[in-house]
Amino acid sequence: MKYERALIAVAIVVFILVLSYAVTLGAMGSTLPPRDLRLLAKLYLWLAINPWTRNLTVMSPEAVTSIVWDFRGLDTFFETAVLYLAIIGTVAIYRGVYASSKSREVPISEDEVGMSPIAKSVTKITLPIVIAVAVAIALHGHLTPGGGFQGGSTAAVILLLVLVVFSLQYSIRMGITKGSTLALRSAGLLGIAVTSILVLILGLLVGCQSFIFQNQPKAYAPVGVPAFLDGMLVSGTLILFNIFECLAVAAGLTLTFILVLTHEEEIRSVMKGDRHE
Repeated sequence: MKYERALIAVAIVVFILVLSYAVTLGAMGSTLPPRDLRLLAKLYLWLAINPWTRNLTVMSPEAVTSIVWDFRGLDTFFETAVLYLAIIGTVAIYRGVYASSKSREVPISEDEVGMSPIAKSVTKITLPIVIAVAVAIALHGHLTPGGGFQGGSTAAVILLLVLVVFSLQYSIRMGITKGSTLALRSAGLLGIAVTSILVLILGLLVGCQSFIFQNQPKAYAPVGVPAFLDGMLVSGTLILFNIFECLAVAAGLTLTFILVLTHEEEIRSVMKGDRHE
C-alpha cells in the first residue's frame, strides 16, 4: 500500500513537471492570451444589449447571462439536465431510505431537537436576510452578475442552516422532505423546458417562424418575449430562466443535503433489506 501511494505521488509530480515544460516550450501557443479580442467575443459584448439592433440583441446588460441563456441556451439546458440526472443518481443510491420515518413516529417540537436556543435565534434573524439576498441574486441575474444558479445555491444554504440548526427531523416535520424537494426540482427543470419553447409556441400560434431558446424577435423570426415589463427591463425569457434555475438548484441541493444527513441507522436498515420501496 505504501509503495502504491508513493507511485501515485511520483506520477503526479512527473505529470506537473512535464506539463510545465511543455507550456514553457510553447505547447499552448506563442501568443497567450491573444492581443485583441476575438470576433466572437466582440459580438457577444456588442449584442448583449443593443437597442439600436433589436433583431440581434439579447436586451440584457449582463453579458454572461446573455451567453448562458440566449447565445448558448441549449448548452446550459443540457448542463442543467446533467445536474438533475446526478441528483437522480443520488436518490437511486439512497432508494428505500425514508428520512422522515423517525419524525412520523413521535411529534417533535422545536425545543426537543437541534442546536442551542442561541443558535436557533441567530438563525431566525439571519434567514430573512439570506432569503432576500438569494431572491435578489436570482431576479437581477439579467442585470448584474449572478443568476439562477447563484441564487439557488444561496437559497440552498438557507435550507442547510435549517437542517443543521433545527435538526433534520424537525425540518421534515415542517415539510422539507425528500419527496417535496424532488418535486420542486422537477418543477424547476420543467419550467426551464417550457420557457425554452415558449417563443416557438408563440410562433406557431401566430403562424410565423420561431425557434427554441429564442428570446427577442429576429429578422427571420419576428416573435419574442417583451424585453420590458411595466417599464422594467426583464430581458425577455432571461428572467424566467433565472427563476426556474434558482428553484431547481435550491431544491436539488437541499434534496442532497437531506439524504446525506439521514441517520446512519436508517440507511443501514435499508441496506440490510429491512424495508424496500
